[in-house]
Parts: sequence; structure tokens; C-alpha cells
Amino acid sequence: MTLAASPALAQLALPPASPSSKVTQVVGLTEISVDYASPAVKGRKIWGGLVPWDQVWRTGANAATKITFGNDVTFGGKPVPAGTYAVVTIPTEKGWTVVLNKELGLFGGGKSYDAKDDVVRVSATVSEIPARERLTFLFSNTTDDQTSLDLEWEKLRVSVPVQVKTAELAQQNIKAAVENSWRSLANAGRYVADSSKDYPTALKYLDNSLAIQSHWYNNWLKADVLARSGKYAEARKFAQTSWDLGQKDGGNFFFKDTVAKALADWKGKK
Repeated sequence: MTLAASPALAQLALPPASPSSKVTQVVGLTEISVDYASPAVKGRKIWGGLVPWDQVWRTGANAATKITFGNDVTFGGKPVPAGTYAVVTIPTEKGWTVVLNKELGLFGGGKSYDAKDDVVRVSATVSEIPARERLTFLFSNTTDDQTSLDLEWEKLRVSVPVQVKTAELAQQNIKAAVENSWRSLANAGRYVADSSKDYPTALKYLDNSLAIQSHWYNNWLKADVLARSGKYAEARKFAQTSWDLGQKDGGNFFFKDTVAKALADWKGKK
């Protein structure tokens, strides 16, 4: 008897032979993730058997394993730009080579491996471990500046060190936050002046903004608040600074006409 296909059979869920897996680790300020399919030993000879020696391996099942670096890293001692790469390995009885390749459609996507697409090739550390049934990627010995990317399967662990520049990234973030804070303080001053007419408080925000960076925008806002407070002579000084800085800012000087009019209107006022 032939069993006709039915919607129930078409949607039958069964456990996959090599389930999809993902592991993610944040190292300092850098997120690293590995997407892979996890085959099982199932009593088979793995090394030198299911996975032949001295041949390119997709390092998992179904398709090449993929690794993503959120920032530039040093992988096995070699620099690698931020991005996603296919993980390809070449196991030998004497040692392993781990390759990061820019072709993400390897094996499962119908693409064959080509060494010209390699980004880096590094040597890995190999050690024995207690039996592990399913292939697993994990991170170990993680600090703010480094981690170890480990592949474990059967009774073998393959490890590659990964370093990141956390201190440098943190300094870049600090610098960016400080440099951008002048604009937030300037906008706070403008809001207070417009909404509550609390000019002394608005000027405090603007002074803090100017202490971080003198820009045509915060100079103009202070000039405007001073003029609203009746301090035209002082306001004109800041308006002039705004004008001078704005001339160097090209098309970004979007209050050009307003500043020019203020300089003319406030001339001679005390």
C-alpha cells in the first residue's frame, strides 16, 4: 500500500542529524559569535575516518561554520578585520590549520573552497579531552582582552587564541562621548531658554558645552540667550565668534543669515 502525502506528514518534525548551534562571547567590547551545525560521533571513527586527514574540512556539518567579529581582532596572532567569515580547517596527524575564508556560501551554498579567498591561515593548538559526543564550539579563558576559540569533538580539542584591543576601543568611545556631549549640552541650554526662559540655567549648560568644544552652534546659542537677557555687547562677541567659526564650516552653517542679522541689529547696543 502506498501512503499518500498529507499535510500532517509534510509538517512532521524530527530531530536533525546535525542541529544548528550558535555560541556568542563578548570579549571586552567585542562580540564574537560562531554559527555551526553540530554532528554526533554515533560510534564512528572521526579523525582520519569521517573527517579525513590532510583535506579541507567545512568544520561542522551541512555548510561551512561561520564566525563573526564585531570589531577588528587578532586571530591566532594575525590581524583580521571586523566581519563574518567561513571557518575552514585542514586537520593533519601532526597539527591543524585553521582558515578564515571570505566566501560564506562554501559547501552548503554550492561554492567550493578556493584558497584565494582566504583572509588568514593560522596554526592551532591540539589537545586530548574526555569524550564529547557532539561537535561543539566554545570560548574559554576569556578576559577583557582575549579569549580562546575551542572546537571540541570526540576526544580532541582544537584551540586558537583571539585578542582584541579593548583599551583602545574604550578610549575611542570615551573620546566620541566627550566630543558629542558638547552638542547635547548646547541643545539642553537652548531647550531651557525656549521653554522656561530660565536664562541663567541655560547659560550654565552653554558654558559647559563651550568648555568641551567651541563650535559656531553653541557660540550662537549663547549669543542668543545673552541678547534675550539684555546683554547685547557680550552677545555680539559670541555672535562674532559664531560667525567666524561658521565661515569655516561650509554648508553646515545653517544659521548664517540669522547670525548676520543679529550682528547688524545688535551693533551699538549695550
